[in-house]
Amino acid sequence: MLADAEATGRRPGRGELDARRALGERAAGAGYGLRGLIGAHLAATRTALGGRHAPDHVLAVLEQAVDAFTEGYERAHGPDARREAAARREFVDDLLLGGSDPGRLGERAARYGLDPARPHAVAVAHGPAPYEDGGPEQRRLQSALAGCFGDREFLLATKDGRLVCVAPGDRDGIPARFARLAQAESEGRGLVALGRPHPGTGGAATSYAEALDALGVADRLGLGGPLLRAADLLVFPVLTRDRAAMAELVLTALGPLRAGRGGAAPLLDTLGAYFDSGCVAAEAARRLNLSVRALTYRLERIHRLTGTDPGDPVQRYTLQTAVIGARLLDWPARPLPPLTPSPVRG
Repeated sequence: MLADAEATGRRPGRGELDARRALGERAAGAGYGLRGLIGAHLAATRTALGGRHAPDHVLAVLEQAVDAFTEGYERAHGPDARREAAARREFVDDLLLGGSDPGRLGERAARYGLDPARPHAVAVAHGPAPYEDGGPEQRRLQSALAGCFGDREFLLATKDGRLVCVAPGDRDGIPARFARLAQAESEGRGLVALGRPHPGTGGAATSYAEALDALGVADRLGLGGPLLRAADLLVFPVLTRDRAAMAELVLTALGPLRAGRGGAAPLLDTLGAYFDSGCVAAEAARRLNLSVRALTYRLERIHRLTGTDPGDPVQRYTLQTAVIGARLLDWPARPLPPLTPSPVRG
């Protein structure tokens, strides 16, 4: 348009201005800021002129183009658009938290491309900083996923500062791609968890809860990876289902470590590194920045204090389960209630 105006003096036609209005609406829907967009128009004008003085008729074209673009942008942010955004946020809350009327939820789901008859799985990305609704990270992931799978195969939203992706349970490629994109956005400092697929209108809420639980377990155990699957972590909710029993195991198996130099924490870290490395002493020593001899001494000290040998395959299971329990219960940083003696039966 600018080149044509400079060469012939022609003003833009109705179709060209309507196209700018449509682009303004699209830009608003994608979440771009108006200030930056106007700056981009000005920069494009400078580039087109190549440093030459801008004649009045070229500036007039710029004015018309920016005015039409801004009109479309503001139209997209009118009352209808705000109501649509509010309705979408309400639907996401009802979908992920449950409690809404199933029939009504199913009707609304179809509007956003979700088939309530299909099982759905929910992936949740937790980043180093909270994700904003409609923020640049969400826009980039939306565009990348839509380019691979289409707009109607998934729902991308934010909830409590996390990115949430709802996808059909049989489209495993969508959450896997979402995880890789989210990890790239966080430069590897984030974590993504995937709940299991569940059917029905309440299936997404169940899967979402599983993904949040998996994030909590991963945080306490220091688990990583581009994608953590709740199905692979089912043993941990089982271990903590009876917290009193787990606390008793931790204090019974690991409580004597408190008598070690520096308390229980250094020796607990030693056991954790030893088990995480597949009970390979050289690898565990490397992770702890110790010599193999120093690591061996610590393991012997643990054996003397607890009476349980970390190197014995049978006894090792008790210690390893107790170490996992200690991580889940945040012991010894968080004190556990003291053991109560069992009642004497007569």
